[in-house]
Amino acid sequence: MQFQTPAGTLSLINEPVYSFGSVDNSRQYSSERLLDSIYSPSSIHGILLDDKPLIVLGDAGGCTGIHEHSLILHNEAIYVAVGRHVVKLNLFPLSVAWALRVDDATCFGVYVNVERNALISHGELEICRFSEAGEILWSAHGADIFSEGFSLHPQYVQAIDFNHNSYQFRYDHGESQV
Repeated sequence: MQFQTPAGTLSLINEPVYSFGSVDNSRQYSSERLLDSIYSPSSIHGILLDDKPLIVLGDAGGCTGIHEHSLILHNEAIYVAVGRHVVKLNLFPLSVAWALRVDDATCFGVYVNVERNALISHGELEICRFSEAGEILWSAHGADIFSEGFSLHPQYVQAIDFNHNSYQFRYDHGESQV
């Protein structure tokens, strides 16, 4: 996945065989960030700037792949979904600002509603609104995993669970309006 930023062309790639702390990796990153110190990472994503390997991120939990909602650019910062976390990267210089655990299982993607300045994570178990400072503003659960649909609307965030129950979480407080 490639993304144009004011700093250059950013690429987000899967690094499934990357070994943290090893000199035998096919790509050597300037910085490594392992988000879970207890369990081995199941999701490892590399970030390249103009094809130069800069940062590699790894987390345990459910596997996350690279897709159109793995990364967003908002207010000159980059937000990346990896494992159970959303990671904020500053652009100048490219560095990790913070990592926020947004779900107990996995974060399927990260979204922004620009009109509401709302950063939202779509997790397997939780829908979460978080701030640019890395604070959870609200988090909401459903009856089952949120695997059947997710979308942002002008007044609410819609998530559909495994049983096809539809939830409409309001941006301001996360309460569901069904």
